[in-house]
Amino acid sequence: MTYTLGLHEVADGVWAYLQPDGSWGYSNAGLVVGGDGSLLVDTLFDLHLTRRMLDAMAPHGPIGTIVNTHANGDHCFGNQLLAGARVITSAAAAKEMAELPASALADLQQLELGEDGNRFVAEAFGAFDFSGIDVPAPTDTFSGTFSAFAGDRPVILHEVGPAHTAGDVIAHVPDAGVVFTGDILFIGGTPVVWAGPVANWIKACAHIRALAPAVVVPGHGPLTDVAGVSAVEGYFVWLLSETTMRHAAGMSALDAAWDLDLGQYGEWGERERTVINVDAVYAELDPGYKRMDVVRAMQEMGRYRARR
Repeated sequence: MTYTLGLHEVADGVWAYLQPDGSWGYSNAGLVVGGDGSLLVDTLFDLHLTRRMLDAMAPHGPIGTIVNTHANGDHCFGNQLLAGARVITSAAAAKEMAELPASALADLQQLELGEDGNRFVAEAFGAFDFSGIDVPAPTDTFSGTFSAFAGDRPVILHEVGPAHTAGDVIAHVPDAGVVFTGDILFIGGTPVVWAGPVANWIKACAHIRALAPAVVVPGHGPLTDVAGVSAVEGYFVWLLSETTMRHAAGMSALDAAWDLDLGQYGEWGERERTVINVDAVYAELDPGYKRMDVVRAMQEMGRYRARR
C-alpha cells in the first residue's frame, strides 16, 4: 500500500492513519469499528494534527474508546479532543503521561543547547504546536493483558514494555489479523530506546511475530508485516552485540556510539538516535551506569546529526 498521508483501510472495519515521513513526531494511529462502536489507537502530537485525523475518521462513527500505546506525546497529546471517551493504557504508561506534559516540550524548544542542539530541536519539533494541550488522566489502566472493545469487537491489548518507554502496549485485532505496535516498531527509521532494556524490546518483537499478523501498523513509517518486525528485532540483536563488545573494551558510551559502523542500518532515518540507544545498552550492562539527561541527550543527538 502506498505510504501517503491519511486514512487507509487495512482490513474490514480497520484503518491505519499514516503520517509520512514518519520522522520525529509524525506518528501513526488506527481506528477499529465494530457494531455500533469505534476504538481509536493513539492520538497525535498536537491538536491541529489530531483534529485533521478525527475529521478523516468522522464518517466511520463516533469514537468511544482511546487506547494509548505509550506516553510519548505524539501518541497521546490529542486525547482531550475526545472528551468523554474511555481512555485505556498500561499503568506504567499512565504514570509517565502524568510526568511528561506538553509544557515540557514547549520548554525544550526554549533551552540553550548550543548550535547543533538547537538546530536539532528546531528540525525535530519545530513544526508542532504544544500550546493549549492538557492530556486528561486515563480512565482505565492495566498490567499484562486487557480486552478492550470496539462495539462488540474485541481488541486485545498486550503490555510489552518497558522497552521504548516504561509501559509500551500493542493492540491486536484478532479477527482482522492486524496489530498496532505503537513505537515498538519504527519502519525506515532508527528506533529510540528511552527506557529499555533492549532485551525486552527483542522479546516484544518476538511476541508480535507469534501473533502471526497479516498487517502490522508501526508507530512510525509505512505499513509492514512480520518481515518488518524481524528487521527491527535484527537491529536490536546487532545493537546489543556490537555495544556489548565496546563496553567490554572499556569505551565510553559516546565513543562507542560514534565508533559503531551502522552498515545496513545507516540507511534508516534519524541515525542520531544511536547515541541514545548505546547509552541505554550501557545502562542495561551496568546497573550503576547513569544515563544522559534530556538536555545532554538533545545536545549529543544534535552533534551526531550534524557531524556524522
